[in-house]
Amino acid sequence: MKIRGFKQCGEIYRRVHWNNRGKKSIVWRCVSRLENTGLTCHSRTVLEDMIGIATVEAINKLIGQKDGFLTILKENIETVISETDNNIVSEIDKKLEELQKDLLRLANSKEDYNDIADEIYRLREERHKALAEEAGKKGSKQRLEEMEKFLNEQSTLLEKYDEQLVRRLIEKVTIFDEKLTIEFKSGVEVDV
Repeated sequence: MKIRGFKQCGEIYRRVHWNNRGKKSIVWRCVSRLENTGLTCHSRTVLEDMIGIATVEAINKLIGQKDGFLTILKENIETVISETDNNIVSEIDKKLEELQKDLLRLANSKEDYNDIADEIYRLREERHKALAEEAGKKGSKQRLEEMEKFLNEQSTLLEKYDEQLVRRLIEKVTIFDEKLTIEFKSGVEVDV
């Protein structure tokens, strides 16, 4: 889970064991307040317990609104699935195969093949991007399905902070002066 502060410098927060006037606690502070980053930051220091309470509250908000939220999740899963286009990679593979045959033919006849080689490199790069995009879509679909499964299994509100659950569900927490925004791995954001 990432914690980032806004309104001030936008840097990430770091977990710190703090001894403030003899009271020991775990807090999250902006990196620019801990290290010399060249930025002056006056972002607030946040107690770890407060972040835990906020994440439980955000999860409970989702559980409380799960019927409407599940409908949206299912629509998002269908959108991700419909955007998946497996034909792109196979079309690129066919073009690459043809170009490689042309390249061999030109090389064997001692003709200039630089344009074809450049096109092969370009198509390989395009193929790599298409594969990375497909992997990203599969990851998004998996995160949406995990959130749907969690909401379907959850019959009661959370009573206390659960580290494993938070790591499974929460992508990041953004700290503002007046609120915390909890972003779930499914892409949903809840303000607390």
